[in-house]
Amino acid sequence: MKHLKQGRKFGLKTGQRRSFLRILVHNLVMKGSIKTTEARAKEIRPRVEKLVTIAKKNDLAALKLLSERLPKTSAYKLYHEVAPRYQGRKGGYLRIKKVADRRKRDGVSQVVIEFV
Repeated sequence: MKHLKQGRKFGLKTGQRRSFLRILVHNLVMKGSIKTTEARAKEIRPRVEKLVTIAKKNDLAALKLLSERLPKTSAYKLYHEVAPRYQGRKGGYLRIKKVADRRKRDGVSQVVIEFV
């Protein structure tokens, strides 16, 4: 049974998967939008939205928490540049848009995930 099993494995072991998702979140924060697969985008969306909510608190504890979960450059950018834009917004900081073309080698659908 698959009760209470959530999240995608992406064919990776636990540590590799954590690192992979952390890098995806880092790239999204640094660039503002990235083109990736639909499964990857759906997996990082709640993670990034929770990080933005933490960053909106705008205190030292929030910055330290972000620094633990992200590389230093993306943590600072999220805290100082991204979070202030969403002070009046309660959620829904990201948008996933489907792209018409599929990846050539395996035919998986592509999306663009970006900040609203």
